[in-house]
Amino acid sequence: MKQSPEQILEFDRAFEQLKDLVDLRQADQLHPRRPNAIYTACVVLWMLIFQRLKPDASLEAAVKHLIENQPDYLPENKRLSQGTLSSNSAAYSRARSELPLDVVKWFSNEITRAIVGQSETLLDGRQIFLLDGTTITLAPEKELQTKFPPASNQHGESVWPVVNLTVFHELSSGCALLPQLGAMYGPEAVSETELARNGMHCLPDESIIMADAGFGIFGVAYQAQLLGHDFFLRMKKLNFESLRAKAKLVSQSPKHKTYQHQWTPTPKNRKTQPGLPRDASLAVVLHEIIVNETLTLYCVTSLPQDAATLGNLYNQRVNVEVDIRNLKVVLDTENIRAKKVDTFLKELYTSVVAYNLVGQFRRQAAELNQVAPRRMSFKRTWTTFQTFLLKHLHTEPESWRESFERALFYATKDKLPNRAASRSVKRECYAKRSKRDHFEKRKKPPEKLKHTDLK
Repeated sequence: MKQSPEQILEFDRAFEQLKDLVDLRQADQLHPRRPNAIYTACVVLWMLIFQRLKPDASLEAAVKHLIENQPDYLPENKRLSQGTLSSNSAAYSRARSELPLDVVKWFSNEITRAIVGQSETLLDGRQIFLLDGTTITLAPEKELQTKFPPASNQHGESVWPVVNLTVFHELSSGCALLPQLGAMYGPEAVSETELARNGMHCLPDESIIMADAGFGIFGVAYQAQLLGHDFFLRMKKLNFESLRAKAKLVSQSPKHKTYQHQWTPTPKNRKTQPGLPRDASLAVVLHEIIVNETLTLYCVTSLPQDAATLGNLYNQRVNVEVDIRNLKVVLDTENIRAKKVDTFLKELYTSVVAYNLVGQFRRQAAELNQVAPRRMSFKRTWTTFQTFLLKHLHTEPESWRESFERALFYATKDKLPNRAASRSVKRECYAKRSKRDHFEKRKKPPEKLKHTDLK
């Protein structure tokens, strides 16, 4: 594929852009190591990202990949120049454990901030973030079970720790912010709505938050407006009707009814969020949008747009479910098998980095195709990224441009087909964990023998 000088210059810019996105050297300033150390902070981050881009890569595979590619993040060292660096993973494992979690979190936030800043705005020049919740099950290790207790029922307690997560994904590109997480069960359990309120602090200024009915409550809306964000939330019918009874009808058509309302918290809202001011109140618009004879959307918003505009916008909310599937299934994040809480968080945060780097590559392929990033298949783009770019990581622009040019050429073929509004074949679900161990219960310790039992 012959490139013009303008396209070659564009590839040079792309190289510099990716290099900026994955430049880890600043991590060494946050976590300095001894002068002759090979596994510095930036090298360990580089290897963690490699492992999350290739979920089947072991620690040993990551070390051998480092020895084979020797990225320019590596410090000068006699063992590297003489080819005597051991492929044993013990040193890398130790360095990974010593790497502060704050460094990993800082790096992931830097990647996210850079990519979100390049994303297309869809409504009045503002970023729209899709909010949703999900869960991840972890390895049945004691430390993880203590931090994230397993589910239990009348038959006993499961062995699988369950993490409750709330995610924010940018609508245009699918870029993910670091998830907010906590225990799903147990005395320290935290709700999705509380996690959502915590995550709003990480959003860019004047963002727009869109979420499903589970988040359509006063506390979420109030926190959004308190932080300078607007919201467009679907509500449960019963909750919507309680507001509509006191609202003022301002417009209607065969397809919609719109009301104005001064929303105040109920006693239940104040009980679940005791920090609300006594005079807490929101000026909102209620939309009752008839999609078809079986579906009506009940929504509350602080946005001035009409019901038709917001109804079309809400149709894109389903994208966050696809994003979560890509992060959990395609990148295999739901099968992280770390044994410690700290290691799990590091792998989760670098999984978000890996997801966003593939999303950035998808965005660049979409630009060449002159389509929206979501018109490109994440799964197929991820496969192209792995095949053409991950195997050999070049450190010179000329070498990178050749690989990047070839990869982008194939990535432009990874476009999703134009599907009809309704599928002729029912979509298949991903298989669940085998019932053989999915419902396995934690074994109770044997009872101690009493002195009388020995007689």
